[in-house]
Amino acid sequence: MNASATTAYGGGFTDPAVDSARAFRAAMNVMAKPGEIRDLATAQPPAPLSPAAGTLLLTLCDPETGVCLAGACDTPEVRGWLAFHTGAPVVGAAEADFAVGTWAELLPLDRYRIGTPEYPDRSATLIVEMDALEPEGATLRGPGIRESAQLSLPDAAALAGNAMLYPLGLDFFFTCGGRVAALPRSTAISEA
Repeated sequence: MNASATTAYGGGFTDPAVDSARAFRAAMNVMAKPGEIRDLATAQPPAPLSPAAGTLLLTLCDPETGVCLAGACDTPEVRGWLAFHTGAPVVGAAEADFAVGTWAELLPLDRYRIGTPEYPDRSATLIVEMDALEPEGATLRGPGIRESAQLSLPDAAALAGNAMLYPLGLDFFFTCGGRVAALPRSTAISEA
């Protein structure tokens, strides 16, 4: 990590228009293809955010996007960095459009918005910081998956329960270092 990443002013996109477009495309591609893992490390956010989580926040957040910083992610450095680069307000879990943290820090899941029957899109997306992200473990089936895919998930049973709420429910990005995968609420999950 470069020295400028430790301040609120550093660690953002070098070329915001190009970097955000590439990052947005990568984020949408992994959401459209559950279980696929891609590189996503354009930003260098302050610790403990991973480059992939920081890149997602810079790409998907703006002054109208409430972000919940869970657990160790809620530091003055991360708050300052997020405010400077996106203008996104830090909010509680119940108001969050996005939340970031480890799986344990983000629990319980029922404190986030899952949308309403009229507006299922008014739900939260969780960015789960992982120690490992591998194409093994739980089996995924559904839209965007040819037959099946596998992905290391923190709690397959809880995520399968979330999928049962479809069309309501939460969407997830899983990040590890400079890599990202996604799990939309429409994906069916079974234990390996």
